[in-house]
Amino acid sequence: MLSGLTIRGRCLLAAGVAAGVCSLILDERDLLRVSAFVAALPLLALLLAGRSRFGLAARREVLPMRVPVGSQALVRLHITGTGRLPVGGLQLEDGTPHALGGRPRFRLSDVPRRGGAVLEYDVQPSLRGVHQIGPLRTRVGDPFGLSEFERELGGRSRVVAVPRVVPLGGMPAGSGLGTGEDGTTRMRAGHGDDDSMVRQYRHGDEMRRVHWKTTARRDELMVRAEERPWQGGTTVLLDRRSAAHRGTGARSSIEWAVSAAASISLHLNRHGRQVRLVTEDGRQLAGGSGPADGGHDDEAVLDSLAALRPSTQRDLVCGRDPGNGQELVAVLGETTTAAVAELTRLRPQEARSLALLLDVRAWSGQPADGGFDPQVTARRLRAAGWTVVIVGGPRTSTAEAWGRLCQDSDGTTGTGVAS
Repeated sequence: MLSGLTIRGRCLLAAGVAAGVCSLILDERDLLRVSAFVAALPLLALLLAGRSRFGLAARREVLPMRVPVGSQALVRLHITGTGRLPVGGLQLEDGTPHALGGRPRFRLSDVPRRGGAVLEYDVQPSLRGVHQIGPLRTRVGDPFGLSEFERELGGRSRVVAVPRVVPLGGMPAGSGLGTGEDGTTRMRAGHGDDDSMVRQYRHGDEMRRVHWKTTARRDELMVRAEERPWQGGTTVLLDRRSAAHRGTGARSSIEWAVSAAASISLHLNRHGRQVRLVTEDGRQLAGGSGPADGGHDDEAVLDSLAALRPSTQRDLVCGRDPGNGQELVAVLGETTTAAVAELTRLRPQEARSLALLLDVRAWSGQPADGGFDPQVTARRLRAAGWTVVIVGGPRTSTAEAWGRLCQDSDGTTGTGVAS
């Protein structure tokens, strides 16, 4: 209870107690009366201030509630007086986290009985995430400044800081064809067409799957490859493993990857593609086969990425095809040889696979970070039929890397590096 006393109130209480002790020692009754009054004054002020009804209410409005990282949102506070007595001389502080720019403070000299007062300030998220603003607090005391209490005027409001979306141009050659050597042929196929195709014999294939007619025509051993029916759309895979990324804060490699995944997903959506957004462990963040599943909902994609946190998983482990039979666009961090094997082990070679491979050494500032060489990883993925572009560092824009990926996907030769 005494914690509500100000320094002035504590000093006055201590002086009253000291005067009372002196009056007892000196046997001075008049001094005892004065000491009792001095000691009782701050206690009485504390009691009245603690039980008094505070006639003030507040309402917070955030415009917009969803804002990209680095952009500004307006916070508007509506302060209204609910009591009969005028309220003034208030110091207000809104509980804004550091990621939104710190806590703003206001001094309100008067609150009109009609209409109230409106206070405004801007917030600018520096980190993506779901941030909470509030509560709005003020300090209420007695007229003598002997006691002071903190009161909450308003609750909390949510601000969703979504990843920065970069406008992209172009599409990969043959994008959206799904599984199969020629998606357009599948689209034209009738109901009577067989889903089975033939491919070259590989070590370990069963002899009963040999297609003898094609083998005789091509003069090489061919086997039947039972494929999945054609599936349109694209799967965007985001590698969110903390062990695969470097850097901290808004300029870390994982934030670059999240922004790239958001930009690519929205770009494909706007070109009419059905997009699934998944993480390296197969968790589906957004997308599906139709609008009911969020297939073309940009807000669902951005909200899921805003709340996404890095994974503690050390390496990639794929229990099934990471693209689920669709075209795959992967945004990868540090990828080991074992991770490459996992990505390609269950992935059909005839399915289109593209990757933006981040050279995370550029984010750590170390030219040889743990022996990871993106060139080696890129060669292994290309050997498995992937189109790979290496992202050279944090200064590389997503638009530049995407443009290089679109250019290389048509089979033209290039450096495969965006820097």
